[in-house]
Amino acid sequence: MSATEATQEDVNGPEDPDLKRVLGPKLLLLFIVGDILGAGVYAVTGKLAGQVGGIAWLPFLVAFAVATVTAFSYLELVTKYPQAAGAALYTHKAFGIHFITFLVAFTVVCSGITSASTSSNLLAANLLIGFGNDEPSSAAVLITALLFMVLLAAINLRGVGESVKFNVVLTIVEMTALAIVIGIGFFVIASGDGDLSRITVFESPDDKGLFMAVTIATAIAFFSMVGFEDSVNMVEETKDPMKIFPRTMLTGLGIAVVIYMLVAISVVAVIPAGQIAEPTNAEAGILLDVVKIGAPNLPIDTLFPFLTVFAVANTALINMLMASRLIYGMAQQDVLPRALGKVLPARRSPWTAIVFTTLLALALISVVTLDSESSVVSALSGTTALLLLAVFTIVNVACLVLRRDATPDGAFRAPAGLPVVGAVLCAYLLGPWARLEADMVQYKIAGGLLAVGVVLWALTWLTNRGVRAKKTGFRDIEHLED
Repeated sequence: MSATEATQEDVNGPEDPDLKRVLGPKLLLLFIVGDILGAGVYAVTGKLAGQVGGIAWLPFLVAFAVATVTAFSYLELVTKYPQAAGAALYTHKAFGIHFITFLVAFTVVCSGITSASTSSNLLAANLLIGFGNDEPSSAAVLITALLFMVLLAAINLRGVGESVKFNVVLTIVEMTALAIVIGIGFFVIASGDGDLSRITVFESPDDKGLFMAVTIATAIAFFSMVGFEDSVNMVEETKDPMKIFPRTMLTGLGIAVVIYMLVAISVVAVIPAGQIAEPTNAEAGILLDVVKIGAPNLPIDTLFPFLTVFAVANTALINMLMASRLIYGMAQQDVLPRALGKVLPARRSPWTAIVFTTLLALALISVVTLDSESSVVSALSGTTALLLLAVFTIVNVACLVLRRDATPDGAFRAPAGLPVVGAVLCAYLLGPWARLEADMVQYKIAGGLLAVGVVLWALTWLTNRGVRAKKTGFRDIEHLED
């Protein structure tokens, strides 16, 4: 047995198998595209169009540029350190401080859970509308969202192979739904009922200048561009990641931004400016209004909510896959208790991590639905973007620090200045100047989640300290090598 195999057996235990490598380039591309295209375009298109008017496509483009710069840093790191822990692993290798590592790990987990929670509320609202309840109550949406999260956990427990195959089906449905919106938009334009000239019109409801309005809209739009970073937490289940990750991730980002811009153009062309910022149902999103206004004589509006359900479910599934794999990866690194790294022998899925992340999602959905003063979808989507912008800032800095380590042959190398640019842009979009006054609740939610993280870190540190001290005879955990 090699030293590597011995170490892995010591981490997992003799009966805990490694994760199964099932993702090839096609499945990985569908994974990335499906994750990026999911809830984001449904959740934020109306709101950002309400901030900048007809140039709603521009914030998508700017958010894509920021995401792509950060993606280069992720690609350099994931091909240098192909392990499932993602941003938390890179932070630990760059700075070696347990507290910071745990906070980054917990922040990424929370971003996945807030994103999945956003998706669950969108799904619940659209599902209830599809069944004829045009104005579902918050209680009905809450119960439906919670039941959906439990269903996701059951799918996730079946294993990543089944989950990713389910993702393929959902991604196809998702792209079909967006193709319908784009098709309706261009049909309305071609028939003369739409106004394509609106896409060059800038309008700000608060009389903000172009720069600040686009900054705020970009921070909103950033939620729609997250998702590519989820894939780095699937690296241990990817075939030949060093070879396929760079091309696949950048291709996925490119496909997503083109679709987003076409959707934004369709929304602006079909819906009069005064109606964009206030969709019929804020929790269901603006795209349903595009279908109703653009094709009033077709039965598509009765089918579209169900297509949205499948599309949004895709994002939630991938988010929960990411969160559970990150918890698993952190358990393997002893940043979290090893109990969270247990794998089902038959299904080879990280069952304890799945249960843990699902319980966190159920709690978050319940608390925000009951306490939030703004739209649940707006609050949770904005919090997701806020958390990930913080993580992206750290990842870009970590990429610079870790250039002190040797780069393996064949690993990706980002252009020299891009991590600096990425860190500055992400840090800028974190500030309160990039948010509306009504969106300050996002800081409260993020702060509350991080406060929970600090408590969990302390408990985890004490647990690991006791276990390691018992095994080694050391009483001071800081004397042990990470």
